[in-house]
Amino acid sequence: MSIHSDNPEHGFQFPGTFEVSAMGSSEAELHSEVTGAIEALGLQVLHETLRIKPSSKGTYVSVTVSFVARSRADYDAVHEALRAHPEIKWTL
Repeated sequence: MSIHSDNPEHGFQFPGTFEVSAMGSSEAELHSEVTGAIEALGLQVLHETLRIKPSSKGTYVSVTVSFVARSRADYDAVHEALRAHPEIKWTL
């Protein structure tokens, strides 16, 4: 049995552009760590989409950036690499 959607807007479509957010200490150069980790996987980072937002107390920072994934494995690898990074506490 094969499962497919009649709606092309339904679910992830590969290849595609996706956004990832990572949160961690504001003392770390998190924007460089996030983009570097994605590029180390051989994926294209869309640097012009980079957004950095500090927490209200300035203790943490959220870094959001878009990247191009060729497959679900690429997408999953980005989250896995970021979650394994010691300076990153959460990803979305």
